[in-house]
Amino acid sequence: MLLLLHAAAHLLVDAVCAAALFGPLKGGADAAWRFMLYNTLAFSTQCLVGLAADRIGKHRISAAAAMLCVAAGFALPLPVLLRLLLIGLGNSVFHVAAGTETIEGSGGKAAPLGVFVAPGAIGVTVGSLFPAAGPFLAGALAVLGAASLFVKGRPEPRTEGPGRAEPEKTVRRPLLAAVLLTAAVGVRAVGGAAVSFPWQTGPALILVTTGFVFAGKTAGGFLCDRLGPSRSAWASVPAAALLISFCGAWMLPALLGQFALNLTMPITLWLLCRALPESPAFAFGLAASALWPGTLAGKYIQLTGPARWALLLACFLFGLFAILYAVPKRRELRQER
Repeated sequence: MLLLLHAAAHLLVDAVCAAALFGPLKGGADAAWRFMLYNTLAFSTQCLVGLAADRIGKHRISAAAAMLCVAAGFALPLPVLLRLLLIGLGNSVFHVAAGTETIEGSGGKAAPLGVFVAPGAIGVTVGSLFPAAGPFLAGALAVLGAASLFVKGRPEPRTEGPGRAEPEKTVRRPLLAAVLLTAAVGVRAVGGAAVSFPWQTGPALILVTTGFVFAGKTAGGFLCDRLGPSRSAWASVPAAALLISFCGAWMLPALLGQFALNLTMPITLWLLCRALPESPAFAFGLAASALWPGTLAGKYIQLTGPARWALLLACFLFGLFAILYAVPKRRELRQER
């Protein structure tokens, strides 16, 4: 119940923030500055918020308060800077708090992480395409934020996997694994921002693309639990690399490539939380903090032809390497035991 509530809240938080940027905060000479400030607050602060959350706890209260802040930032007639602070920092705190509660209630599984993170893609698209729906979305978010405080039940005890009370000795160099996985998130964002889809010409096709992204993120966690992170990565990354790098001009293969690429998102996040089991909030925030710098870099890199293909393939290969490095080898586990 709590997982589904947080998943729905994730959709609404991202939708309200996008609706604010494309509605009340749209336009003006400083529009680019507003967009830059919002994304910096919403994404790049999550590692710092995670450090505080690991010390303070109170994730349920923090998530609910963040939902109310985002709703207020959209609905109230506030100065632009204050609105940006409310929706940007509210977004950051919500992701870390609700994400950490998802980790702690996951029982060591990756599937709940995929279920939680996937609706964000739908929220961004809905809020961007239909900013006029912002008041309804903000109202629904405020109701959900208040209701979340009364949901019964606690997260499941952490018995294994990410979020354990005691760190597992499953990664030989956990800090290096965390650095590689965080870099892989940023590199993946570089590749994603460098891709163009000429067939994506209207709202309907944008929604279709979002559906494939949502499906990939949702399925990725279940695939990881079923096949393990290594085999899941081998099953998804090469296919995504080929389809996106060389077939992006055609709709069907590009959509399949988006699905395959997003399979790796919950896998990377799960491995990152596994590498830092004593700091689940920091681990969750660390992944998000790498997204915005990577996206910015990808937008400023203007490559065509073989150079662009080389960049995309290098991004995919680095992501695959980071995942495979972070997965413990059976021989190493036997030696540690």
